[in-house]
Amino acid sequence: MTQQPNQLDLVPTPSPRLAPTQETYNELQMAYDHFNERLFEGQLPSCLITLQREKRTFGYFSAARFASVDGSTTDEIAMNPTYFAVVPIIETLQTQVHEMTHLWQHHFGKPGRGRYHNEEWARKMESIGLMPSSTGQPGGARTGDCMADYAVAGGRFLTACQELLTAKFQLSWYDRFPSVDHVLAGQASMANHIQGIEGSKPPMVSMPALAEALKPAGQAFATATDEEGGLTAPANKSNRVKYSCTGCKDSISVWGKPGIKLICGECRKSFDVQ
Repeated sequence: MTQQPNQLDLVPTPSPRLAPTQETYNELQMAYDHFNERLFEGQLPSCLITLQREKRTFGYFSAARFASVDGSTTDEIAMNPTYFAVVPIIETLQTQVHEMTHLWQHHFGKPGRGRYHNEEWARKMESIGLMPSSTGQPGGARTGDCMADYAVAGGRFLTACQELLTAKFQLSWYDRFPSVDHVLAGQASMANHIQGIEGSKPPMVSMPALAEALKPAGQAFATATDEEGGLTAPANKSNRVKYSCTGCKDSISVWGKPGIKLICGECRKSFDVQ
């Protein structure tokens, strides 16, 4: 006589969750491999992805930064986790691809001196669907020392991004204590205006449980949104505002008290509040 299985035996055992370190770096590696295949034809060598909290820096690339016990070296792509919760996931992926373009240029092109993002880098960014911009907005300079970017509508990056996000890609862990400046950076991201693609809203807006856990600037954060569904940032209590030169090709910015009047020593043009 065949024994019938116990009903409890038919309930699948849930898979144990990975340790946070494994989960986080597996996700970042998954994104790296995906964009390497879709945007760089699989050309890029492996690198070491790290998490670093450089002030006001979304990420950076450092060539041959690490060495192994056998003497071989590998490049570093660093990501700043302080921004993960407050910028759209698409913006975080843009940062990774931005740094992957530096890695591509280091191995297959001619990087500019120091931090300079040159014309070759800018052309490569455009070819993969990211528009270089010193302001992160349309109209910014294409080259310079401090560069951001935004996704081109219908471009290769957004197509690859949509494929990745459709495959249920996610970032599982987020810094609970972003500053007000980080929240404001999330508001300014052009990714907020992308339509029809997952990941175009900051996780702290789209994930209520996460929003409850976050405490920007060390204070409780209201999860209110504006009429368009955008993030409502807490008041800026630092009594400092950002001023940017209106005349220089490469954006020059300073922080100071509200209401001061500044003149650039290079071009003699005024600074505007950003």
